[in-house]
Amino acid sequence: MTTQDTDVLIIGAGLTGLTLAYLLKQTPLKVTIIEANTRIGGRILTKYNTNEAAIDLGATWIVPQQSNILNLVKQLDIKLFKQSYGKTAIYHPDNSKQPQLVTLPNNDSVSYRITNGTETIIKTLANTLPEQTIKTNTSVQSLQLKAETILVQTNKQNYNSRYVVSTLPPALFNQNISTQPELPDPLINVLANTHTWMHNSIRVGFTYKTPFWNNQNTSGTIYANSGPLQEFYDHSNATQSLFALSGFMSGSLLHKTKNERQQMALQQLQSYYGDQALEFLSYEECVWQQQPFTTPSYDNFVMPQQNNGHPLFKSTYLNNKLFIAGAETNTRFSGKMEAAVTSAHEVFNLLKAEIK
Repeated sequence: MTTQDTDVLIIGAGLTGLTLAYLLKQTPLKVTIIEANTRIGGRILTKYNTNEAAIDLGATWIVPQQSNILNLVKQLDIKLFKQSYGKTAIYHPDNSKQPQLVTLPNNDSVSYRITNGTETIIKTLANTLPEQTIKTNTSVQSLQLKAETILVQTNKQNYNSRYVVSTLPPALFNQNISTQPELPDPLINVLANTHTWMHNSIRVGFTYKTPFWNNQNTSGTIYANSGPLQEFYDHSNATQSLFALSGFMSGSLLHKTKNERQQMALQQLQSYYGDQALEFLSYEECVWQQQPFTTPSYDNFVMPQQNNGHPLFKSTYLNNKLFIAGAETNTRFSGKMEAAVTSAHEVFNLLKAEIK
């Protein structure tokens, strides 16, 4: 097995890893990104079909308070548009009651979506990097501290790197990568018991020829405590020329087949909109718990947001050569795109200090 030298090896080609690599272009450091999946993006995933609205199945929304992701989007000249919620919503409290059309409260806050899908930011970041920076379909197996470097063993080849930055969900890093010497016990415990955002989520979406939910007596916003679909929103494109509905399905349907989930979702939509809901163009879904290189498995129940932004993630390990980064490691909008970008900036500043 061959060994290559690099200055900074980043584990994971999601938003944190790609943003960090983008920032490191300001330095003379050679950067290598190792990604176990055959695709890049982590928990950002957009499905594209010709002449249909793009369907985001992972991270989707940005709010005005999330300044770091907004600044990055602006730097990359990526366009945003406002999420349409409408003035009403379909509310279905439980099976014993009929769904009702309720008026949404006046709210000055807005949410933004990325034009042409959230994956646009992933593609744009990747296109700014030198060729061969990202190694996909390559999984890191172990880290071994040497005198001046960390030896990184993967399923394809080894790397000697001055610094290693893990951007994996902490529990996934703990499950899949061994270190020599071992990391401190308190950190191992925190890693193993850190909640992973999207872990239990099932995201689904339907594309349509017409936005029938924009009629006066209905809505494209759905909040339901009954049925497979829990939250659903208008997911049409920025120019309102391609139409879709998309949102969250109950995680309890994990063990159903894709076709079963589709049929259950259509039955619920049909009860709200009539037979026009059945005339969809395409159905897309992502069961995040079934993405082994993206979300971990847990032996015990982990509370939502448990250990997110834990102080131990701020420290460096393996003789100050290993950094723990990612959306779960930051306190600023933990788990969101804002946390991922903020984490990349913080590690970038730490690396700059180490270089000096």
